[in-house]
Amino acid sequence: MTVLPQREEADAPSAWRRMRLWALAHAIDDLYQGLVPSVVPYFVLDRHYGYVAASGLTLAATLGSSIPQPFLGVIADRRNAGWMAGAGVGLAGLGLSVAGLLPGYGAVWCAILLSGLGVAMFHPAAGKAARQDAGDSAAAMSLFAAGGSVGFFLAPALATPALIALGTPATGLFLPPAALICFALLRKHRREAAHGAAAVRDGRDRWGPFAALTGIEVLRSAAFFGLNTFIELYWIRHLHASRGLAGIALTCFLAGRVAGTLLGGRIAPLLALIANARGPRGALLALLVVPPLALVCGLLLRDPEKPRPVTSGGAA
Repeated sequence: MTVLPQREEADAPSAWRRMRLWALAHAIDDLYQGLVPSVVPYFVLDRHYGYVAASGLTLAATLGSSIPQPFLGVIADRRNAGWMAGAGVGLAGLGLSVAGLLPGYGAVWCAILLSGLGVAMFHPAAGKAARQDAGDSAAAMSLFAAGGSVGFFLAPALATPALIALGTPATGLFLPPAALICFALLRKHRREAAHGAAAVRDGRDRWGPFAALTGIEVLRSAAFFGLNTFIELYWIRHLHASRGLAGIALTCFLAGRVAGTLLGGRIAPLLALIANARGPRGALLALLVVPPLALVCGLLLRDPEKPRPVTSGGAA
């Protein structure tokens, strides 16, 4: 009878039930990435670091999280290295938490580099396991991706009040979430390892699309990290806003990332249908509509030009 497939589909775990641990783990892991641009302005204001030194701290986080990641991905593929997800979260939390407690710039830089290395350990192993749990569901994978965006979004919202009250030593308050998620993921890995190895997927490597996607991600990451590093400083130094309002501005910027990630998970199947019906160019043309709309909105919402002050020497 045809009732059995429908019943099996109804009894299958929902996308949220399959992905809730991975979404939470991704949120906690990327919380420590988001804490870097939240903490940097306070190193500048409280410890009098210059802009070059501030960008150096962001560089430490991005170097640690980006360069080792392909090599760690190879290890995750060729060995049973699911433990790297839990260990990575723990290392990311430990490095960032002690950064605000260390006195010298070199020690702070190394701690943030260590935190970035933990982020690099987490993503390949967690992404592989999350993809296995998500199956072919783009919506399920968007929950995993949105978890990371939520972590970025929560970082300034949680860190700003603590940093205003305690200064840079407030980073030590953020160690417990990493410890809890590290324990949960390591226990999950041990339980799954006891039940046998995960199934291996066969497929053909497509290096051309992979290289194109990697290039797009490099450009996206450069723009994203450049913006979130200096948004708070721009509001404080140039717009003369309070530290709390600057933190709200960064939070709003990152909230848009969460919304875009969830929206992308819903739009992806639609773009796939367009690509199947009209080819990849049709899907690309649909995406090209977004930047002009964003530009028009930016021009409409910009502040009116302020009148120039009249000097006492006379005015024309």
